[in-house]
Amino acid sequence: MMSLAFVVQPTLRKGQQTLSHGSLSVLSRTLLATVAPHTYMYDKAVPVKHTKNVHSPRKPLLRDGYKSHQLPVETFSSSCSVYQAEYFNSGLHLEPPDLDWKYLCDSKHTEEIEANICNRKGVGDIRKVVKLWEQLQVSANVDEQRCLKKELNNEAVEIPNKTHPLSPVGDDSQARLLEEYGTKVEFKFRPKSVVKIGQDVDCLRADLVGYTTGPRSYYFKNGLAQMEQALIRFTLKKLINKGFELVSVPDLIHPEIIEACGFKTTGDRTHVYRLEPQHHSNTCLAGTSEMALAGMFVNQVLDYSELPKRLAAVSRCYRAETGTEKDQGIYRVHYFTKVEMFGITADETGKESDQLLQEFFEIQKEICIDLGLHFRVLEMPTQELGAPAYRKLDIEAWMPVKTFYGEISSTSNCTDYQSRRLHITYRMQEGTTKHAHTVNGTACAIPRMIMTIVENNQNRDGSVDIPGVLQQYMNGNRVLQKPDHPLRWQWIKLLRGKQGHKN
Repeated sequence: MMSLAFVVQPTLRKGQQTLSHGSLSVLSRTLLATVAPHTYMYDKAVPVKHTKNVHSPRKPLLRDGYKSHQLPVETFSSSCSVYQAEYFNSGLHLEPPDLDWKYLCDSKHTEEIEANICNRKGVGDIRKVVKLWEQLQVSANVDEQRCLKKELNNEAVEIPNKTHPLSPVGDDSQARLLEEYGTKVEFKFRPKSVVKIGQDVDCLRADLVGYTTGPRSYYFKNGLAQMEQALIRFTLKKLINKGFELVSVPDLIHPEIIEACGFKTTGDRTHVYRLEPQHHSNTCLAGTSEMALAGMFVNQVLDYSELPKRLAAVSRCYRAETGTEKDQGIYRVHYFTKVEMFGITADETGKESDQLLQEFFEIQKEICIDLGLHFRVLEMPTQELGAPAYRKLDIEAWMPVKTFYGEISSTSNCTDYQSRRLHITYRMQEGTTKHAHTVNGTACAIPRMIMTIVENNQNRDGSVDIPGVLQQYMNGNRVLQKPDHPLRWQWIKLLRGKQGHKN
């Protein structure tokens, strides 16, 4: 079934044809490959010029920086002719990943890749990939080749990204401390949790919400609702001043896009909410705007002069994850608002994406310093990288009530892991193309940032000092405190008496 998307069709200039299914606008092709039907993304819609053989069934076309694909297509990778004739039944035009087959299938790299897999939680079987590749080279049966190529692709996509030499080997206990900023607040009283303070000043409701939304949910209101908006405005102003392009993204994403970003959408350990396919097509709720921002460039060929790209988005994030007692309150919830950074770089020197990672990281530190937080910076170990990250840096802030450092920000360099799966490339002036690199980072995860600010800035009387950089966005208020006439909630249990019956 072909999905339909909201299409902005600008006035066509001379020499351009009416947009149709064969020649959709840049925006509509991006949407069809990324988001659910009847959704939209705020961005430019550029008309495309008429191209001959638009409906050619045998090969992808290159038009205005985008690869346009028809169904079905026999797809071959550019490096080692791996065939895959399988497409997703969701209106999604996405080829199988263009993996680095020369590296993966060369037996001299097998031990190196196997060691990397072992260091990163052991997901993936490179020896099986090599074996399937070797079987494919000697197979003469067409049907057998088809099955081998499909199985080879399915196994190869499980292989994780390479690992940066500075990443420690092991689990989270092996994280390396890089920097520490600020000092712990010394309270002369027993500090209260953000939930208790929020209830006392009538700004937060985190209990009895199950009647409405279920567990791990919350309501911000009054002062904390204002602080949420203040954090968003403060963060966006900083990012826009640094040259980021602001994008409003969709929350409904095709699972193939999410998988291509490195997040599992099926299985017992997935954190992705999947909608009922019989009612909502084949879509999921986005766990981060990184998914939609990456998907916005699916099948796109960028010009080298455009890079690096720096994008920012504010979105609601949905995660079906569980946690421990330490995570109760608003530290780990099923939905939250987050300001995200996303970048695309070239790969000419091998240093571009790591330079953008450092740039994102400096912005994260600057935000935390401006807010007056005590935090530390960690080089994350191999078992915390997931499948897509080549390198990952975390910022953990001090949480005084539960007396631990909690993650409030993270930034990752995914090199070409996502771009090979989403077919994001760039073109040099001489016409050669190459896979881009992608970088992502949290600019501000609202609930955890609010938890950190409130618990570290509380006073004995239960009030909370508002960081100076946020006051201009909160009507000049300097303190969160109890309202003069708070709204009081009282839950009433309805008792049903026994009623007599007449004979």
